[in-house]
Amino acid sequence: MDLDLTGKYALVGGASKGIGRAVAEELALLGANVIVMARSYDLLQQAVAALPNNGTQKHNYIVADNSQPQALREAVVTFMQTHNLFTIHILVNNTGGPAGGPAIDAKPEEFVSAFTNHLLCNQHLAQILVPGMKAAGFGRIINIISTSVKQPILGLGVSNTIRGAVANWAKTLSLELGQYGITVNNVLPGFTETERLESIIGNKAAKSGSNEATVIAQMKQETPAGRFASANEVAAAAAFLASPAAAYINGINLPVDGGRTASL
Repeated sequence: MDLDLTGKYALVGGASKGIGRAVAEELALLGANVIVMARSYDLLQQAVAALPNNGTQKHNYIVADNSQPQALREAVVTFMQTHNLFTIHILVNNTGGPAGGPAIDAKPEEFVSAFTNHLLCNQHLAQILVPGMKAAGFGRIINIISTSVKQPILGLGVSNTIRGAVANWAKTLSLELGQYGITVNNVLPGFTETERLESIIGNKAAKSGSNEATVIAQMKQETPAGRFASANEVAAAAAFLASPAAAYINGINLPVDGGRTASL
């Protein structure tokens, strides 16, 4: 099986911690030159220093904020020009999800903000990178979203809405770009040990009046695997989709959820 990404460049969003950082590590292990992107300069420096390196890999970082899509676009373009880099072969779109709460209670501007942070930034990055992918005859766009695109999650109204929009954007792109050797796929994490999950658990405990241990036990009971995923388990799925071995997998939603999603 060809998993070798030697010579390929990858841009990974939200890579200062959590799933994004784990994806960056897995891609580096496969030989890619990894560019990590997030808001925190200090955390990005730490992430780059910790990435696996065979001695020839060129890892780097971009400081950018998904709440400012035009500035993010300019940061990526400037980085590529500065480093004389025409092609980034792999784009991993990943950023923190919106705050929880019922859809009916959400303010309209919450939907606009989430749409900006997720879909608009994804579109900016795709428009920057797809020309180079086409020229190389190899491209991977991987979106880390949520199982809510298959089965909405109660209490995550804004997230359910925006994640669904990203999933359909990705499917549309997969139809448009497949002919150029570019695949577009979505990874759907289930309950994964991240700061985001800790926040969700805390909110559930507060609203239900129970303690966090009870909430955790209930969530694990909902999962056939009986446990939460590690960030690296989600990252492994993304890394496979980025590899040459996954060249004929295009336009899919891949749950990594221990079997929790109750649909095919």
